[in-house]
Amino acid sequence: MAASQATHLCRYHVVHFQAPAPSSRSIANPSMDTLAQLRAGQLTGITRLDLACGLTEFPREIFDLADSLEVLNLSGNALSSLPDDLHRLTRLRVLFCSDNLFTELPACLGQCAALTMIGFKANAIETVPAAALPPLLRWLILTDNSLSELPAELGQCSHLQKLMLAGNRLQRLPESLSHCHRLELIRIAANQLIELPEWLLTLPSLTWLAYAGNPLETEADAAALEATTSIAWSELRLEQQLGEGASGVIHRALWERLATQVAVKLYKGEMTSDGSPLHEMNACISAGIHSHLIRVEGRIVGHPEQQAGLVMQLIDPSYRNLAGLPSLASCTRDVYADDTRFSADVALRIARGIASVAEHLHRQGITHGDLYGHNILWNEHGDCLLGDFGAASFHATCDSLESRALQRIEVRAFGVLLGELLERIDSGLSDERRLQLEELEQRCCQPDVLARPGFSEIVGLLDIQ
Repeated sequence: MAASQATHLCRYHVVHFQAPAPSSRSIANPSMDTLAQLRAGQLTGITRLDLACGLTEFPREIFDLADSLEVLNLSGNALSSLPDDLHRLTRLRVLFCSDNLFTELPACLGQCAALTMIGFKANAIETVPAAALPPLLRWLILTDNSLSELPAELGQCSHLQKLMLAGNRLQRLPESLSHCHRLELIRIAANQLIELPEWLLTLPSLTWLAYAGNPLETEADAAALEATTSIAWSELRLEQQLGEGASGVIHRALWERLATQVAVKLYKGEMTSDGSPLHEMNACISAGIHSHLIRVEGRIVGHPEQQAGLVMQLIDPSYRNLAGLPSLASCTRDVYADDTRFSADVALRIARGIASVAEHLHRQGITHGDLYGHNILWNEHGDCLLGDFGAASFHATCDSLESRALQRIEVRAFGVLLGELLERIDSGLSDERRLQLEELEQRCCQPDVLARPGFSEIVGLLDIQ
């Protein structure tokens, strides 16, 4: 891939999980089939195992790796059950079983003492037994299943930080989740929720919330969608692919009528961990114009396969992602390169820009839902753009306790970001100014949701020199 293409890939391809780089103890011999190696006893000491080979039964040879195996990925098979003695894998911390045939979350998971992350996306799961919840559960992914309810015992998972439930049939959440004071990220988009429970909006650590596509959501302004410029597919000539994410594929393209280079995003229409890609498209359009948003030129009409798509501003190659995606270890926190440093001027320019665009979105009745460093593009001058509206949701624009709480939840996300910037400032910040900014960070992250400042106040405080 050419360097310019790789740069565009970083700018447009955003997902919510970054697998760790394989270590020498997690690489199978590329000249042999991994299952064959497993059965031949050639994977002793391995820490991560990935098997996607049409499995209908759990290979018992996996138990031979019990002394070392920490990450097991069985996604993309035809499994419908796991062995009752799975707890013999005493070091197992992470289990992926997405794209299989499970109809129930296996109860045996609850006996796995070290298990912290469970991923069962895109199965046919209708039931989550209380017994299936391990004591150290930190990250649960049940996206795109058939759940209509969750067990009350989920509220006893005191370590829970990340809960992914988009694309199910949930009409309510268990009130016991109000006890999960470490819960920071919740995805409940595309369910059947008719209201957001009051306790949800008071969770002290909740930072990233997505709920689009439920009956409770305030309807987006249909007039804004209709008023958006329509761009005929026949006017676009696709060039190289710039990136691919969960919601769609992005190409560089020539808009022939205007002889202009643009970016074209074609939506897949599949359920993602955040929700429906079509809700993302609606949010991008409804967000309007702001200097810190990627400009939408119009929506595509006349695609031969009726595929939904947007034509967007092509971003200058000097922009790059502010941070890397959360890892298995960091869970809800972005990963920054060890040598990432900013001058005070650049860091505060980024902070002002993001606070300004967040204030703009809230005035439009939109919460971004994924205000993270990895969704921010920046250049060496501190110019920045907020992207990825996959987790965006709509709320009433009138001032109410609910809309204020939803906005203040997002303020906590800004507080986290501000703290990450402050940690990496290497010059130009006086002790007095640092104390002021650290106090602002603390106010944004305080547990009392409604006591946090709004973005209009934050913008004013950041403008003070």
